[in-house]
Amino acid sequence: MAVLVAKLLLAPALIAGATIVTRRHGARLGGLIATLPAAAGPILLVIALQQGEEFAADAASGALLGVISLDAFIVVYCGLAMRVGWALAMVAGWLAFVAGTATLSSVTAAPVVELAMAFAANVVTLFALSRIERAGDGSRAGAETASDDSADPSWDIPMRAAAAVAMIVTITALADRLGPRLSGLLTPFPIIATVLAVFTHAQDGGIAAARMMRAFTGGLFAFAMFFFTLLVTLRVYGTATAFSLALVATLATQAVTFVVGGRVARATGGA
Repeated sequence: MAVLVAKLLLAPALIAGATIVTRRHGARLGGLIATLPAAAGPILLVIALQQGEEFAADAASGALLGVISLDAFIVVYCGLAMRVGWALAMVAGWLAFVAGTATLSSVTAAPVVELAMAFAANVVTLFALSRIERAGDGSRAGAETASDDSADPSWDIPMRAAAAVAMIVTITALADRLGPRLSGLLTPFPIIATVLAVFTHAQDGGIAAARMMRAFTGGLFAFAMFFFTLLVTLRVYGTATAFSLALVATLATQAVTFVVGGRVARATGGA
């Protein structure tokens, strides 16, 4: 029961927190908060408790590669957001995630290689988003509509949270029947990314969505580290210790990402 409550409350709380922090302190900090494993963590914890640590470790391996599919969603969504509405961009992004999942379902590699693949995909995505933003700024094809905190409707954050809950319940129900590999590959399904991208796109335009997703992608290094740590520790130390170590590794990676990202932004004159 406690796991179910955590699964249903953590992601909505993260969505609300990331939204508020983004509005008050900018997308970079909000994106890092949004990539904490509030959705993926409870899903893998449920798998570990119900199916065992061996099953969960295999799922963590799939989830680590699933970060690549999540990157595919981000690139496709943001690329289309400059030219089309949020609904079409969302469907195309989901199809990109599904295509990535199908491609990666037969891929097996050593844990370190999988981590390197995920990190490489994150780097490529960051470069792609920078190009998308520059193209949007140049053409203004995806220009945002001006908004401030007072223009945000009262139902905005509750609706975002409800959307996250609905998607988590759906994905968990499907993943439990698919075995460890597909369960893992589906764990990084863009639940929080979809909610943040769609609402930002609908309210502020395509360029704002791309900026939000660039900040979000910066946090995916820690997201990948969470899965990697579970993969290499679950079989050795058990569920409680493995998840504790994964959380520590995630927070440490987020701290490094925040510091390095800030220095890169200052060096390049970026926001």
